[in-house]
Amino acid sequence: EQMITGGSGPRTPRQKAKAFKRLKVLVKREFMGAFAIVLGVFSATFGLNSFLLPNGFIDGGITGISLLVSAVSGWQLSILIVCLNIPFIVLGYRNIGKGFALKTGLGILLLAYCVHTVHFPIITHDKLLVAVFGGFFLGAGIGLTMRGGGVIDGTEVMAISLSRGSGLTIGDIILVVNVVIFSFAAWLLSVETAL
Repeated sequence: EQMITGGSGPRTPRQKAKAFKRLKVLVKREFMGAFAIVLGVFSATFGLNSFLLPNGFIDGGITGISLLVSAVSGWQLSILIVCLNIPFIVLGYRNIGKGFALKTGLGILLLAYCVHTVHFPIITHDKLLVAVFGGFFLGAGIGLTMRGGGVIDGTEVMAISLSRGSGLTIGDIILVVNVVIFSFAAWLLSVETAL
């Protein structure tokens, strides 16, 4: 009744139905992943452009380093976000996989583009509200992007890679990196900015 075929021979209707169902699930998963990444990028952009950037705040990770270098040197933030993340995209390709690196690269490019071109209104200048809500929208953006199968900040890639060979968690590694970044921010900008 059922045809036994090789990889490229004819298939039974049942095999075709199973293959179509698998394809449908794969397409749906990839679409939902892409949607999560786009939503994450817009959330992070909103956090940056509506809260952090207009009030002179910085963030942790590669985005924070980009903000710090931009504040000190005057270089364009979007270019710094892309350039400083390139080594981590390569690291992600080598240690995690091609799909992850592709999604990460596209997410970072989209973030840089949106930070440069999408203009959200400035919501508040209250420092506590800026810290809470800027951090919330940026953190939500990072989380959504990770849910989509990529990241928008290279420190997550580094943390994933380093946590595999050490007893440290991803959170521990990111915390150490961010302490270093905020220490430099206190030295180069001000203690208040770092706090």
